[in-house]
Amino acid sequence: MRFSGKQDVYIEIAEKYKEYIKLGVIKSGEKLPSVRQAAGEMGVNPNTVARAYSMLEAEGYIRALPKKGVFVIWEKNAGSDAPDKKNVIFALRDMGISKEVLLEWVEEGYGKND
Repeated sequence: MRFSGKQDVYIEIAEKYKEYIKLGVIKSGEKLPSVRQAAGEMGVNPNTVARAYSMLEAEGYIRALPKKGVFVIWEKNAGSDAPDKKNVIFALRDMGISKEVLLEWVEEGYGKND
């Protein structure tokens, strides 16, 4: 994740997760990384991630289950618009997914001849 420095880091983390969840990059039922794992990947203090997770839980995006982990519980409203394709691509890029990997996924999903 890239941090802008315009707001608290925990808020930026929470906002990024909300974006990924709303775009469908992270789906309902998926397990998020542990606080320690996410903190290590982002290069931030575990307390910062814990604060972001608390914010997301309070807003109804995730649920922490003791000894099981943190899971996405947010469901996209049936009547809302489809996500913007460009935002999905940017979100995947920000998560570290390379263009080559993304193209492999597309080929797997559609087949090489489609």
